[in-house]
Amino acid sequence: MRWILWIVGGLVLLVALMAGVGALLPVRHHGTRKARYRVAPDALYAVLAGPPDWRTGVKSFGVLPEQDGRRQWWEEDTHRQRITYELVEGKPPERLAVRIAGRGLPFGGTWTFQIAPLADGGSELRIDEDGEIYNVIFRFMARFFFGYTASIDGYLRDLGAKFGEAVSIEA
Repeated sequence: MRWILWIVGGLVLLVALMAGVGALLPVRHHGTRKARYRVAPDALYAVLAGPPDWRTGVKSFGVLPEQDGRRQWWEEDTHRQRITYELVEGKPPERLAVRIAGRGLPFGGTWTFQIAPLADGGSELRIDEDGEIYNVIFRFMARFFFGYTASIDGYLRDLGAKFGEAVSIEA
C-alpha cells in the first residue's frame, strides 16, 4: 500500500515541478523554418491559401462567415479539437499571415508565410510563428520535448508530400 502512495506522490511532485518550470518560461515564443519546393510561387500560394485537405493533421474543415472583413475557417485536428483561424494578410504570391482566432485554447498566435521565387522556377517558403502558450504544462512540454517548431516542420513536410517531393527543412 505504501508503494502506491510513493508512486502517486512522485507523480504529483513531477507534475508540480513541470508546472513550476513551465510558469517560469515566457508565454510568447518565436520560431522560424524554411524549405524549398519545385513549384512556382503562384502555385505554392494557391495551396497555402486553399483548403487544408492535404495536411495530415487536419481531419475536417469548413468555411465561416467573415469577421471584420477577414476570411475565417475552422479546422478539426486528429484529437477532434476544432480551431478557428482568420486570414490577417494575403498578398499573392509572396505573403500570407494567419492567426488563431479561437478563444479559450491553451495556445494562440500567428503564422506568417513568406514565399520567395528561386532562379530555377521553384520557391522558398519561410514560416515564422509568433506563438503563445498559456497552459504551463503545455509550455514545459513544448520547450523541453516537442520544440517550438515541431508544427512548422510537420507542415513543411506535408506540403512537400502534396507536391510529391522530399523537403530539407532549414532554420
